[in-house]
Amino acid sequence: MRRPLIGITARHDVTSEKLPAVLLLQAYISAIIEAGGAPILIPPDMPEDGWRVLLDRLDGVLFSGGADIGLAHFDGEPHPTVEVEPIRDALELPLLRAAVDADKPTLGICRGFQVMNVALGGTLYTHIIDQLPNALEHQWYSLQPRTYLAHPVRVEEGTRLADILGAPLLDVNSLHHQGIKDLAPGLKPTAYAPDGLIEGIELPDHKFAMAVQWHPEWMTSHEEMRRLFERFVEAAGRSA
Repeated sequence: MRRPLIGITARHDVTSEKLPAVLLLQAYISAIIEAGGAPILIPPDMPEDGWRVLLDRLDGVLFSGGADIGLAHFDGEPHPTVEVEPIRDALELPLLRAAVDADKPTLGICRGFQVMNVALGGTLYTHIIDQLPNALEHQWYSLQPRTYLAHPVRVEEGTRLADILGAPLLDVNSLHHQGIKDLAPGLKPTAYAPDGLIEGIELPDHKFAMAVQWHPEWMTSHEEMRRLFERFVEAAGRSA
């Protein structure tokens, strides 16, 4: 049986020699390989006729983390900390909608979690700590290792995420400064941080379309997080 083909969105970067590059952290690739998938990088500047051909051939799509989404896509509140990558928005928002319309297994992580919400009609806090009353600190990536467990999440009973993780309460890492403000129509919240921020979402009637705000690719030493990738790849395999 062949490995399911999993497309993973990537970002632009520059090498030490100032050469343009496309970057995807190894943790995403390793998590998909270990779960039984065959990862394929999706560059952010791929034109629509290219990514639509690729989507037809992929068995699943993973929307990775990265820069903030442009405020114009959800009428967001300006904040000096916002850093956007418009070329990723131009690819990922329509790609997410196309993957959902095609019932293609889809997993979003951090920015990918926010892409799913915005692409389907939701909004974001553009800087949580200033905009959500009594918010926790969620931006730990410059303060602790990416494996640092910053806070627990409460997983909603009866959700697909609860079935996968198998625990009502889990400690997770936290590497973001934005988060869901208004949930998109049709999405179901599946996990919450202690301050009430939504940390998990899914489309109940979809074959497999879910996203988490934390970074499970840095937590694959935990069985629950390995299962998340395994179930995603399994769903993609059934679509192959």
